[in-house]
Amino acid sequence: MDITTPSSHKAGGLPIDVVIMAAGKGTRMKSKLPKVLHRLAGRALLQHVVDTAAELSARRVVVITGHGAAQVETAVRAFSAASMGLDFVRQEPQLGTGHAVQQAVPALPDDGVVVVLSGDVPLTQADTLRQLLAACDGRQPVLLTLDMPDPTGYGRIVRQGDTVQAIVEHKDASEAQRQIKEIYSGIMAVPARLLKPWLARLDNNNAQAEYYLTDVVKFAVADGVPVVAVKTQDAVQVAGVNSPVQLAELERAYQLRLAHTLMNQGVRLADPARLDVRGTLSCDQDVDIDINCVFEGQVTLCEGVKIGAHCVIANAHIGAGAVIHPYTHIDGGAQPVQVGAGALIGPFARLRPGAVLGKEVHIGNFVEVKNATLKDGAKANHLAYVGDATLGERVNYGAGSITANYDGANKHHTEIGADVHIGSNCVLIAPVTIGEGGTVGGGSVITKNTAPGALTVARAKQVSLSNWQRPVKKK
Repeated sequence: MDITTPSSHKAGGLPIDVVIMAAGKGTRMKSKLPKVLHRLAGRALLQHVVDTAAELSARRVVVITGHGAAQVETAVRAFSAASMGLDFVRQEPQLGTGHAVQQAVPALPDDGVVVVLSGDVPLTQADTLRQLLAACDGRQPVLLTLDMPDPTGYGRIVRQGDTVQAIVEHKDASEAQRQIKEIYSGIMAVPARLLKPWLARLDNNNAQAEYYLTDVVKFAVADGVPVVAVKTQDAVQVAGVNSPVQLAELERAYQLRLAHTLMNQGVRLADPARLDVRGTLSCDQDVDIDINCVFEGQVTLCEGVKIGAHCVIANAHIGAGAVIHPYTHIDGGAQPVQVGAGALIGPFARLRPGAVLGKEVHIGNFVEVKNATLKDGAKANHLAYVGDATLGERVNYGAGSITANYDGANKHHTEIGADVHIGSNCVLIAPVTIGEGGTVGGGSVITKNTAPGALTVARAKQVSLSNWQRPVKKK
């Protein structure tokens, strides 16, 4: 079976097929959600691993499911690229790592190199895996290893010189072997033509009565095939998640690394320990970000942007020199928010999907904008709602004013021309057009189009009753 595509990466001239083990229950997570679907930096643990496989240009990704299989498979289909070759195999019951990879054998062509990953080890980098593939060269198994101060619970690497002789699981290790600090990470690269017969020879004669994938090492040694270990110094790349505590620790490790990357690019962070990026954050020079800000989806901050404390910004493009004051919530969703250069937003402002703000627009405290365009210089500084509307250049939109855009069944549009002044506490009942240069008096309810330059007032006549007595409570 040859399913090689022109974009597939090669290892020693052979295509790459990735196997991801994602069958475990994750009992220590204390959750009904399958462990591999818990989120780190806004993405499922398993999504991080699948994305890494995509970076390798793997011709096929085989995901081994078990606990919550249907839920896991649905999630993977949703977040995987349509062009990715994707297979699922189920491990039921779960009888060990070797048994898991045995289930994938029918989906693995003989002509490839198999990279084995774990769905709960999310932060392995593609460059690290490329080192494994280079060492494998399509000829020999390669293991990713790590020296650990406390290797308790991990399989130990037994060497003779530079060559690996065995991996001994902790429960099966002798006291001398337990003193070894070098452990197996759970990640390996093996030519499929070698892996398949070794998998067929596995047995469960061990302390856990499981089929260990690590036993392929002893078969390789017995067959005279050298086994190579590539040692990483980066524990985060091979750290797994087995509990909420470990998930939180890995989240902070991920965020701190990203914070350091941003600072090395010239971003000023008030405190790198208080940043959360749950998507992609792109920053130009001289961006300044205060504490406890959350960025989700795709966010771009252009040169000189300042983000105040406690802001949540998702799916947005913020133009050069814009200032986002504290406690502002921006969420573009499927219609990314656009904030023009030099704009001032917040504090306590909310920009919703479809908000497009021009240069030097001002959106003040407790102002909400949804599916609306405010052109250059427009201002809505206080306590207002602008929805399904277009505001022209230099419009001044008064405090307490709203566009009444919904009639109970359909949304309607409000058009406000350039240089219009909308007084406080006005209701503009869409569909309606306010003519260029016009003024709407405070407290007006506008239901009809207004002429350019006109003053429009639509409110009840003021009445005062002298000597009026308020009602008195009955005793």
